[in-house]
Amino acid sequence: MSVTSFVGRVLFASIFLLSAWQEFSDYGTDGGSAAKTLAPKLQVFSKHVAERTGFEVPEFDIKAAVAAAVAMKGVGGLLFIAGSSLGAYLLLLHQLIFIPILHDFYNYDPSKQEFNPIFIKFTQVSSGSHHLLSLVIETVCDACM
Repeated sequence: MSVTSFVGRVLFASIFLLSAWQEFSDYGTDGGSAAKTLAPKLQVFSKHVAERTGFEVPEFDIKAAVAAAVAMKGVGGLLFIAGSSLGAYLLLLHQLIFIPILHDFYNYDPSKQEFNPIFIKFTQVSSGSHHLLSLVIETVCDACM
C-alpha cells in the first residue's frame, strides 16, 4: 500500500511541479506568460467582486502573484510527495485562490451560446480535480494515521 500511495503522490504532485517549473522557466523580468494571462483575468475578477460585494480587491504586483503561485505549487508538490499534509494544504490553497480567477465562467450569461463551452470545460476540469482531490484527501488521511 505504501508504494502505491507514494506513486500516487508523485503522479499527482508532478502536475503541480511541472506547471511550477514551466512558469519559473518563463518568468523572466515581466512574470512571463502566466502574468500576461493572469492580469486581465484578475481585473475581471476584481470588477466582479466589487460589483457583487462592494469589496475592493487591493492592488498588487502580478509578478508577485505569479511568484507566489510558483512557490505554492513547487513547495506544496515537494511536501506532498514527502507525505506532509502541509503540502496538500498548500496545493489546495493554490487551487482555492486561482480557480475563481482563471476560470471566470460566472461572468457569462447562461442563456448565451458562449457560456456552454466555457462551463463544460470548467466542469470537465473540476470533475477531474474532484477525483484528484479525493485521492489527495485519502492520501493525507492515510499519512495522518
